[in-house]
Amino acid sequence: MIYLLLQQNVAAKSKPVLEKAIRSLFTENLLPLEVLNVADLGSASTPTTFAVMETIIDTVKNTCRELGCKMPELNFCLNDLPGNDFNTLFKGLCGFVGEKYKNVSCFVMGAPGSFHGRLFPRNSLHLVHSCYSVHWLSKVPRLWDETGLPLNRGKIYISKTSPAAVREAYLSQFQQDFSSILRSRSQEMVRNGRVVFILHGRPSADFTSQESCYNWEVLAMAIADMVSLGLIDEEKLDSFNVPHYSPSPEEVKEVVGKEGSFAVELLETYATEVGDKNIWSGGAKDFANALRSLTEPMISHHFGLEIIDKLYDKVTDILIKDLATQSEPIKDTSLIIVLKRKAN
Repeated sequence: MIYLLLQQNVAAKSKPVLEKAIRSLFTENLLPLEVLNVADLGSASTPTTFAVMETIIDTVKNTCRELGCKMPELNFCLNDLPGNDFNTLFKGLCGFVGEKYKNVSCFVMGAPGSFHGRLFPRNSLHLVHSCYSVHWLSKVPRLWDETGLPLNRGKIYISKTSPAAVREAYLSQFQQDFSSILRSRSQEMVRNGRVVFILHGRPSADFTSQESCYNWEVLAMAIADMVSLGLIDEEKLDSFNVPHYSPSPEEVKEVVGKEGSFAVELLETYATEVGDKNIWSGGAKDFANALRSLTEPMISHHFGLEIIDKLYDKVTDILIKDLATQSEPIKDTSLIIVLKRKAN
């Protein structure tokens, strides 16, 4: 749950951006609008989902009142992988919609599946939103040589010691996946529809900047320590890499431009300090717990449940020592992106 504090912090920062994107839907030839179709990609049963829905409903109400137009019905399509607990999500959402917005015609439905492909009918969506989801890749890139040997030994993501082939493989996979996301949404969206993406990124072209890979470096160090203690096989470490990529603004713009269906209306960075007590009241310890909540499912799947507690204890030790000795704060960077669907 502690990781959610970062999501909520960034979502709150991006709220004016989302509000502006919603208002634009009512001022660019989309009226009269009987139904506003909204898709939230990578939804989960968290307060962030509720906050986004609240922002959308309130902004639509206020905009319609200002323009003197009838408020449309709202149709929320909440997407996640089939393994997500949609029952918990819907239980929370039903109470949210029913209690606070009794006079709003609002419908909620689930859309299980990968957002890397098609999910919705053609020309049906007006607004697409996603918070901290589209930086996850559809798969780990190919990270072994022609003889089958691992290219990224001792690491789990791009690092300063990773060969150039690792950086190139990750970038290529991101380009393929992000292009597929845009191509799929372009078929599903109406002209002048808006996409609002919030994702983990990096501010510069440097693949190995701390903003890009600090979390993964700490986790790799902890796993390597477990290898040195004989608690994890070295082959297990060398065969594990995370399906995640933190793009730069330039890389995002390049993919959007090549895919061609959208125009970039806004692309800005938002930085928070790792261990910032305004977000994580317990500092390094809370940040370690946040990292665990984010990574434990895939770590336990690959390395086994029996090492989990010891591994994250090691992560906590590393973070406490490292953050205490840093001369300057380590930044965690998010990208806030607004895209406009071009005419077909």
